[in-house]
Amino acid sequence: MKARLNTLTEGIRIALDAIRATKIRAGLTILGVAIGVAVVVTMAAMITGIRTSILAPFESAGPDNFYVTAFDMTGARVANDGSRRPEWWDRPDFTDAEISRLADLPSVSDAVVDFDFSTRVSFEGRRVDGIQSSGNSAGWVAFQPGEFLAGRNFVPAEVSRSRALVVLSRPLAEELFGQRDPIGRSVRVSAGRRGVNPLFQVVGVFEPEGNIFTEIIDHWAVFPWTAAEKRLKARPPGFPVLWIVVVPSPEFTREEAKDQVTGVLRSMRGLGPGEDNNFSIIESEQMIATFDQLTGAFFLVMIALSSVALMVGGIGVIGIMMISVTERTREIGIRKAVGATRNEILWQFLVEASVLTFLGGALGLALGAGVADFIEARTPIPAVIPFWSIIAALASAIMTGMLFGLFPALRGARMTPVRALGFE
Repeated sequence: MKARLNTLTEGIRIALDAIRATKIRAGLTILGVAIGVAVVVTMAAMITGIRTSILAPFESAGPDNFYVTAFDMTGARVANDGSRRPEWWDRPDFTDAEISRLADLPSVSDAVVDFDFSTRVSFEGRRVDGIQSSGNSAGWVAFQPGEFLAGRNFVPAEVSRSRALVVLSRPLAEELFGQRDPIGRSVRVSAGRRGVNPLFQVVGVFEPEGNIFTEIIDHWAVFPWTAAEKRLKARPPGFPVLWIVVVPSPEFTREEAKDQVTGVLRSMRGLGPGEDNNFSIIESEQMIATFDQLTGAFFLVMIALSSVALMVGGIGVIGIMMISVTERTREIGIRKAVGATRNEILWQFLVEASVLTFLGGALGLALGAGVADFIEARTPIPAVIPFWSIIAALASAIMTGMLFGLFPALRGARMTPVRALGFE
């Protein structure tokens, strides 16, 4: 073991000496490998950050929750001819009675409604247009990491009575009220062109945890879904509820809750034993797996593109190692003459090639980290470098050196002492 360690240490020392002797050639090869590694690390950081932001609400909500939707977006497919409507196109939307019935099931702790719309909010002459708004049940805070900076959330009893209440984001509250306390004040709200402009009382100011969406959309408001539907007419007939998040009661398993939800919806919709469900039930794991598939495909494309740079760096390794073998032919002959074996010569040049690409990988990691920090600082896109990408980048760099350095190393190892010593 000690002999192998000494051989490795000696090989690294010789490799560094050889790299210093050919700075320009070695530098260009290192740069090629570094570019490929930097692309991989940067893309991994961006995808990891975006994934964390998008999936945080699903993961923080709890592992047993599931979603009742009009269609299964995790299994959506495009028709072959592009003209046929999918079978779920004409599925009915959820009615108020169905939503209320689901919330009252013994196995259901909460059924959180969610649908989005745009509003215009005004207060004492100040008006803000194009506010991203949502109609929700009282349990929406379980799916939105953050905290109330002032006031409170609306409660289930207020939702059931369609109370005219609203929770504002901090930037929206500051724009409307300035330094004044917004809690208890009334704002006038209009949802598009629907001809209604009722007053809503501000009950809370909420600050979500930072993510890609809070950076892009900072003006938003949350209304009780019943008030949004009845007072603002924000969900006219045909306007879909995106989903209903079902939180199972602690006394029941997720499967028991799913069975009860399925049975109630089938009964209320009059579906016979032989008819398929005209709704879908999706588990959190399915949504996370679907997102991972999408980002995984994108990441594979970026890996393929970045591998071009690694290939260029690999070709550079072949070139510089062939030159190194040629320039050190007499050295090879002398080492063989004094007892060096073919494997020792082979190992020497493989170590040299691996050190070359390892330096490229290390430089690529530094470049990738710098680009990721720049993206995170200057754009809404979070960028977090995962540990696995560091290991993968360095491993791929070393493997590139060994793979592309194998042919020159074999060429040097197969030389006979007589031929090597006679080389001019």
